[in-house]
Parts: sequence; structure tokens; C-alpha cells
Amino acid sequence: MNDLTRNAIASTLKSMLNEKPLSRITVSDISERCGISRMTFYYHFRDIYDLVGWVISSDIIRIISGRKTQDTWQEGFLSIFQEVERNHVFVLNACSSLTREQLERSLSEPVSSLISSVLEENPDASKLNEEDAAFISSFFSYAFIGIMLDWIRGGMREKPEELVERIECVVGGSFERAIQRFLSLQSQHDVRNADRAARL
Repeated sequence: MNDLTRNAIASTLKSMLNEKPLSRITVSDISERCGISRMTFYYHFRDIYDLVGWVISSDIIRIISGRKTQDTWQEGFLSIFQEVERNHVFVLNACSSLTREQLERSLSEPVSSLISSVLEENPDASKLNEEDAAFISSFFSYAFIGIMLDWIRGGMREKPEELVERIECVVGGSFERAIQRFLSLQSQHDVRNADRAARL
């Protein structure tokens, strides 16, 4: 029942954002159209911004499901861009009332999950320490999110297929190179630490 209610609230918000910007939508508006009480809304979401974040995050998780491998991550990102393009009115109305930080927070978890899944496919990824693995994942995640937000703010002029093609030109092979370079860096640190310990 909780999931049904959450999804009903999310669908209501999407419908309303196709009509007007987020700044003109209230919790009372959503609750009334959805046929629930304000208390029910607040049982599921802290506020409208929390709802928008959940909608964005859950939609992306759905879109990239099954497309989180070295061979399919391009399809995953292409699907995200295409979904944004199809729902451009909803997206632009939502983005007009959210800060870049709020949008980054909503996108961070699903995009990081995609990047982490791709990295974990590399047989050497398990040799990375937790901190380095997290750094690589965060670096690529923020790069992808930044490109996506700039594309949205710029009016989505470039075709999704062309954008993902350009991303692939830059990123192709970068995951593997990053893992190898961090493993090399770890080895250098281990040697230096061993030298220090020997001198003590």
C-alpha cells in the first residue's frame, strides 16, 4: 500500500508539473488532486522537494535497470537522456525551482550505482581500497551529472544519441585506466609506508 500511495503521489506531481512550475504547486494542491490528506503526504515525503528528488531518483533507477555493465552503460545513459527529452516540460518545470545542488543530490545515488556496477566488473577492481574505489565512482558520477544538468539548463539542444556518443569518446577505456593507475598509486604508497616503518 505504501508503494501504491507513493507512486500515486508521484504521478500526480508529474501531471501537475506538465501544467505549471514547481514554485506554483503546493502540498495541498497535490493532496487534493491525489485524493489524500496532507498528513498522508507528509507520512511519505518531508516536503515537495523530497518528493521531486524521489521521483527523479526512482525514475532513473527504473530506466537503467539491466543497463549497468561495461557493455550496456551507454544504453543506460542514452535512455536517461531520451526520457528527459520526452518529458522535457516536466523536467524544465521541476528544474526551474530546484538548485543545482538539489538536482545533483537526486541524481547522485542512481548514477553512482551505475558507475559502481561498471567498475566492479573489472577483475582488478576488487584490489582497490574502499576510499579509492569511492573516489573513482564519485569522479565519473559528477562528470556525468554535470553534463546532464548543463544539457538540461541549455535547453536540450543536442540530440541524446550525439551527446552519449561524445561522452563515450571521452570515457571509453577510462574506467580501466583509472583502476590501473590507482592500483599503481596504492603500490607506491605501500612501498613508502614500508620504508618509513623500516626506518623507525
